[in-house]
Amino acid sequence: MYFRQVQQHSDNFSYIVADEKTREAVVVDSSYNASEIARILKTEQFKLKYIVNTHGHSDHTAGNEELLSSFGGKVVAHKLSRINRDIIVDDGDILAIGSVSIRIIYTPGHTPDGICLLVDEKSLLTGDTLFVGECGRTDMPGGNAKELYASFFKKLLKLDDEIEVYPGHDYGLKPTSTIGEEKRSNYVLQPRSLQEFLEFMGSP
Repeated sequence: MYFRQVQQHSDNFSYIVADEKTREAVVVDSSYNASEIARILKTEQFKLKYIVNTHGHSDHTAGNEELLSSFGGKVVAHKLSRINRDIIVDDGDILAIGSVSIRIIYTPGHTPDGICLLVDEKSLLTGDTLFVGECGRTDMPGGNAKELYASFFKKLLKLDDEIEVYPGHDYGLKPTSTIGEEKRSNYVLQPRSLQEFLEFMGSP
């Protein structure tokens, strides 16, 4: 499997995942990184099958049209997303590129259409749901702290500690982490009741 974290402009991360035998590739959150992504796709001679957006905010979808015009492919987003998309997904759905499996985990809270992607059960692309040492905001339109609590404590924190975390922004002390590290060190993920979490997210 080919896996690449891409950061060309600003603090947005994009990701390229590909099957090295079939050369099929998926781009996750094209963002402002389209020209670097295009360079890699051409260099590696990958065939772009999917562009997956973890949510509909423009800083994550900005490069979609540029990549589609050059490489084709289909845009994938959650069923509640308002972006232009070809394939609608929901919790538990599987995308395949060659022998690589990508499981959709529905994680609303930052936005109603937020998803995380679990690649081959070992790498978790978390978009703006979870950052290294932080989490996505819930004080923007569509944000919901109660839903974010469920996304964390009923879904993501039940994954194996060894699973690698790859966020949508370079906000932490390092660009990647693991579920276990985030459980131990991320102040947002410390054990709290729902009410305590709501109060915590409402504080400055």
